[in-house]
Amino acid sequence: MYPTIDEALKELKIAEELNPGPWVKHSINVGIAARNIAEKVPRMDVEKAYVVGTLHDIGRREGITDIPTHVYDGYKYCMEKGWDEAARVCMTHSYLFMKDEFEGYEPKEEHIKVIKDYICSLDEADDYDKLIQICDAMAVDYGFVIMEKRFVDVTRRYGIMEDYIKGWEKAFDIKEYFESKMDCSIYDVLPDIGKTSLLTPKPWKPSKTTA
Repeated sequence: MYPTIDEALKELKIAEELNPGPWVKHSINVGIAARNIAEKVPRMDVEKAYVVGTLHDIGRREGITDIPTHVYDGYKYCMEKGWDEAARVCMTHSYLFMKDEFEGYEPKEEHIKVIKDYICSLDEADDYDKLIQICDAMAVDYGFVIMEKRFVDVTRRYGIMEDYIKGWEKAFDIKEYFESKMDCSIYDVLPDIGKTSLLTPKPWKPSKTTA
């Protein structure tokens, strides 16, 4: 289950009042990218793609936090609303390798244990998991960019982390997966991506009061 488009946008507006920042426009653009791609993929639900894309970062309503915390907070919030399909994407969008992300890893924090148990309970990523993972890698607050640009943007903000390159390779695999279903480039359906990819805004970082 997932909310209507109007409900999702209302939730995002409330979240913006609680925790304003570029993440809100990023979320809107993830929803737009997901909708545009889903329109080209046979048997995908366009409304569902738009809604779960829009809400994928709803856990940030509580503040700008690390990946596991906003993933868990978003999942918990959506489950409280009864939106299990949106909750799933809140969980999966940051874990491109799904259960393989946690192989040999025993988390100490309770919320990360919940994330691990949930993701490891899934057989594999479905098309909506993959869709939001790839849209998250192309949507920024000022529009859409090629994935290489987005990877650089994230690295400038947070620094290089272990296994980043493997994640980038996985993202390109997902891109090719959808393009085989669309019979065109993903970039063909993202408005003004050529122009936006040439912009070089300074990386946004949260202030101490919003961190």
